Amino acid sequence: MRESNKGLFSIITSALLALIGLFLFLGGAELLFLGGSWFYILAGGVMLGAAFSGFKNPRLASRLYAALLLIATVWSLIEVGFNIWGLEVRLFTLIGLGAWLLLPWVWRTGADWLTDKREVLGAVAVSTLVVVASCFTSYSINGTVPADRMAAQGQADPAANGVADADWSAYGRTVGGDRYSPIGQITPANISHLKRAWMTRTGDVQQGGEGTVAGPDQGHEFNLELTPIKVGDTLYMCTPHSWIMAVDALTGKVKWKFDPKPATADLDKNVYLACRGVSYYHIPDEIQTSCRNRIYSPVADVRMVAVNAETGQPCDDFGDHGFISLRDYLGHVPHGFHFVTSPPMVAKNRLITGGWIFDNQANFEPSGAIRAFNATTGAIEWAWDVGHNPETWKPGPNDVLTRDTPNAWGVYTADLDLGLVYIPTGNAPPDNWGGSRRPFDDASSSATVALDIETGERRWIYQTVHHDLWDMDIPSGPSMVDLPGPNGESIPALVQSTKRGEFFVLDRRTGQPVPGYPVAEKPVPTAGHVADDRVSPTQPYPTAMPSLTPPDLKESDMWGATLLDQMICRIQYRQSAYDGQFTPPHLGQTTIVYPAFYGIVDWQGITIDPQRKLLLANASYLPFRIRLEKRQTLEGPGTLPKWDGKGEEPAAKGDALSVSPDYGTPYIAYTNPWLNPLQIPCKGPVWGTLTAIDLVTKKIVWQHPVGTTRDTGPFRTHHNLPLPTGMYNIGGNIVTKGGVVFMGATADDYLRGFDLSTGQVIWQDRLPAGGQATPMSYEAGGKQYVVIAAGGHGGLGTRSGDYIIAYTIDGAQGTKAQ
Repeated sequence: MRESNKGLFSIITSALLALIGLFLFLGGAELLFLGGSWFYILAGGVMLGAAFSGFKNPRLASRLYAALLLIATVWSLIEVGFNIWGLEVRLFTLIGLGAWLLLPWVWRTGADWLTDKREVLGAVAVSTLVVVASCFTSYSINGTVPADRMAAQGQADPAANGVADADWSAYGRTVGGDRYSPIGQITPANISHLKRAWMTRTGDVQQGGEGTVAGPDQGHEFNLELTPIKVGDTLYMCTPHSWIMAVDALTGKVKWKFDPKPATADLDKNVYLACRGVSYYHIPDEIQTSCRNRIYSPVADVRMVAVNAETGQPCDDFGDHGFISLRDYLGHVPHGFHFVTSPPMVAKNRLITGGWIFDNQANFEPSGAIRAFNATTGAIEWAWDVGHNPETWKPGPNDVLTRDTPNAWGVYTADLDLGLVYIPTGNAPPDNWGGSRRPFDDASSSATVALDIETGERRWIYQTVHHDLWDMDIPSGPSMVDLPGPNGESIPALVQSTKRGEFFVLDRRTGQPVPGYPVAEKPVPTAGHVADDRVSPTQPYPTAMPSLTPPDLKESDMWGATLLDQMICRIQYRQSAYDGQFTPPHLGQTTIVYPAFYGIVDWQGITIDPQRKLLLANASYLPFRIRLEKRQTLEGPGTLPKWDGKGEEPAAKGDALSVSPDYGTPYIAYTNPWLNPLQIPCKGPVWGTLTAIDLVTKKIVWQHPVGTTRDTGPFRTHHNLPLPTGMYNIGGNIVTKGGVVFMGATADDYLRGFDLSTGQVIWQDRLPAGGQATPMSYEAGGKQYVVIAAGGHGGLGTRSGDYIIAYTIDGAQGTKAQ
């Protein structure tokens, strides 16, 4: 190479090192001033020294850089040990620059390349060997379910209650919500032959979504979070725009579709366009009706519809020709402030539902009361309204339920033998300031509540978070299981999962912790909360059950794509208020919230194998940050408009993931996932796991990262390197008698099968869109099928679609239904 070109490369090298060094030095000085690591200012200083030495003494510059790389390697090992993800972010940037310095035409002083480069070569080799060695580190808890437990088939499923083995007649197969299929045809031994049997497209696709011409769905989360149900020979399902469909279970051929035509005014205002499922109910034979077998489904404009399961036509004797309005008894409900995304609980001729209330908009929002309607006629039967005396009552046509009470938006579960429905509650809005909450709000928020199905009377309540300021609502109903008691008796229990990653094991008759599964109140951070609010000094923690709650964050946990953006995360960590889990939101200072309101375990809940007494949970790990500000500085002309709850809400109302206006309170909240400027999470991998917990021994049997980076990253190309980081997941898992766990959910667009005994992936299929839904399984024509809805999730940014895909061991592709 010509000398002029060599000189140019050396100038470029020095300039690059100078820029990086200056950034690290200045940022490192700020970090050190905040009490953080010394390494970044040192690294910046050495890089600046090497950059300027490169002009006159290239050999000295190379030696300085080699020394920096060796120091960085030792420092990295001290901070994170042989953790590949921790070493990657600390060393890859420096190794890459070192590899550049090894080029023959960069910083040469003589003819002998090895003499000029030997220090850098040695440092790069040492650092690379350390990184390679760390690749063999496991992030799993390896274990095996004992053979006798895998073979256990003795006890009946307490939630089955007459559901045919071949069916999946509720969101969790049964109203008990265990998501266990008693069909055993698909096993680890034959799963390699599992192939697509049919694929049906619903036809309900995102209108004007990302990458298309602007349309009516732009600005909404468009989510196909659907789990179909199966009764007899038919699958029933709903779509994001509230269509209801019936599909042949054997072929996937559409039998009928019904479009309830939700009002445009509501669709335009709803933050989410989603429907997780429908409910099936057989009206008791002693009741006269022309519509005996019904499908109930929520409609996006705050209605509920009942249709004939055979024809798809509205049941004329239900409400107003098949519809009831869920705005009734709620007073003024602005468009978009109340809707239902989960299937209702239908049992004992009662249709029981709550709904989603728009988070963080005001402290005078619609009531979160639970209502039961007559499943035949649609007439109101009772309302559980914590602000009313008595709290269970039957409102009249002009009555209004108490505004701003805790709501329950997830899937409910029930014990039909006990006659109880289990309600998972949220908190009274807004989420991050509770100064105006009333005693009955605090007493009933973030709790599991048992209500009598027929009368609505409260039997018991168990709270999992006191005075919730972090949106730790319970997003899914508990799952039922019978557990062995201390004296050999069988205890009817339920397991309540939480966004915190904790599991509360309660006697489903009384709501008290089952003996051997105690809960303790433990101190939590209290300093720094705003003066006109309060915090609970303790929170409840199950002390015997394993937890998926992550350890409190440390500065060394910060992550990024490079050493540079990782440093930004470390600075942000030091600037933030954070004393661990339950750090209260601060005024004027960013507060780190971890676990955060997107859950460790979110609306998907958990799966329980009732025979083997195993709990299965997929979890996600992503911190959020909150900041409270005084509203008088932010609300006014040209900024955030005022609103008193009368009439429609202002157009510039913000949303739950940025500006939370919190009208009626002294504050405005800013809430966002904690990402650095490259949109990389500031908390490093592992980001998603699948865990099996033995409910008898109360130990983790196995735990593995689940999901890869293939379909994520700043550019979302769907061709990224599939790093086994574990991935954020939305949607649940199921388990079968055959010993296979199925799960989509992850952001890398796969449906996977896992060996229940070890948790190892033994099968996977690439989906045409995101599989952010809970799968299901059934039998038809003598064969076991597994079905997943693949339609993507706007919040997770996965590919959108409208696919319903069925798999069977047949081995043939089967029929592709349209």
